[in-house]
Amino acid sequence: MNLHEVRVHRSDENLAREDQLAYKIAEVAADPVEVTEEVTEMVINRLIDNAAVATASIARAPAIAARAQALDHPYSPGSTVFGVDGRFGPEWAAWANGVAVRELDYHDTFLAAEYSHPGDNIPPILAVAQHVGRSGADLVRGIATGYEVQVDLVKAISLHKHKIDHVAHLGPSAAAGIGTLLGLDVETIFQAIGQALHTTTATRQSRKGEISTWKAYAPAFAGKMAVEAVDRAMRGQTSPTPIYEGEDGVIAWLLDGPDARYEVPLPAAGEAKRGILDTYTKEHSAEYQAQAWIDLARKLHHEHPELVDPANIGSVTIHTSHHTHFVIGSGANDPQKYDPTASRETLDHSIPYIFTVALQDGRWHHVDSYAPERAGRPDTVELWNKVHTLEDPEWTRRYHSNDPAEKAFGGRVEIVLADGTTIVDEIAVADAHPLGARPFARADYVQKFVTLAEGVVEQAEIDRFLELVQRLPELRADELGGLTVTARPGLLESFPTPKGLF
Repeated sequence: MNLHEVRVHRSDENLAREDQLAYKIAEVAADPVEVTEEVTEMVINRLIDNAAVATASIARAPAIAARAQALDHPYSPGSTVFGVDGRFGPEWAAWANGVAVRELDYHDTFLAAEYSHPGDNIPPILAVAQHVGRSGADLVRGIATGYEVQVDLVKAISLHKHKIDHVAHLGPSAAAGIGTLLGLDVETIFQAIGQALHTTTATRQSRKGEISTWKAYAPAFAGKMAVEAVDRAMRGQTSPTPIYEGEDGVIAWLLDGPDARYEVPLPAAGEAKRGILDTYTKEHSAEYQAQAWIDLARKLHHEHPELVDPANIGSVTIHTSHHTHFVIGSGANDPQKYDPTASRETLDHSIPYIFTVALQDGRWHHVDSYAPERAGRPDTVELWNKVHTLEDPEWTRRYHSNDPAEKAFGGRVEIVLADGTTIVDEIAVADAHPLGARPFARADYVQKFVTLAEGVVEQAEIDRFLELVQRLPELRADELGGLTVTARPGLLESFPTPKGLF
């Protein structure tokens, strides 16, 4: 990897285009390096993963609304939309599928200086691939680039520190991935990356307080903007330059300011794009920092059945990283994180709630664990209010470690019982993490899809999709349209379709 130094430049310094971060990213995207077999296999896993969570959410309100918008934009050749037959504008297919993928907070993640869900790159890249008639091998190359660029940006540049939403790294990565897919030249990809970044910077209020349905839309919007940015760049339209380093650019005014310095790792020319191998998916439908805590609570449920009853517990203190404490823990100072009437989006960003329910139930379910009647159970509310988080500097250090063997997303829990005795346990990574107790492999991705698709699509459709996606590198352009699923007859018709402007 090459380390590219990024800082703010005054306009009179005339930073050469070739030295700008957006240009360096474009060079990576345009590099025709082959994709390794290991990366190809992981791309297939993540396509299965995305299809699983998109299928599970196609009857949920945000996905219904986004799909309704796409259905009002039919197009030929166009792209597919999860749940329905037909072809639609690629930007609208990217939008609808992006919402479906993101709605349940249940697909892959990468955490470093910033947070991300790199699987959000797949909907826009796949939509464009279907629309323009690219092959499965082309799609693999585009997705490998999208993951690589997002992972590299996330390793180097923190957005959340300045309350900028993480999708500001997604717009550029998706544009770069589409550039690779289409075999565009460096200059065109450069212009698309600049436009994609410029249009996808937004505040983190979408993930604060009462979290709304926009949480699912934010990455879909970035993907849609990436598709449109590439379209404009291909038509010869240019972007603000330098978009990152300019004295009125993103870094100077939205991030670390005029004195900022970053070192962004990017593959050297001819170096394979392996970023996807640094990412990890979710076994449970909840914020990634909650994954390990669900596993630990599940373990404690079986080892200490007395913990189910709040009368037996005096207090529960979760010692964890800065992010877990301040973003999804009691350190956020969001009263909604203890509100039994809070939205599902809020509850899946409340580690006190998640730990409580997993401790009482010994499991986690993407629907049942968030049901209003589950959140409002009196014994749950009583125990929930006894759970608090604290930042532990050691767990924060491990969270930010660049050593994969040391990097951790868990912590230590201390449960003080009513009789004064204490139960202490800890967990570093989720069971499904590559270094966890049960790392996810192909069979787990397949099982996740089969489980979430049950009752939503027919068995023949499940079998068809799984057979097709596992042949991804050899798929012809005319087969790529099959990388979607159609809901079982009558399912979607039973839900009202909201009407808007279109």
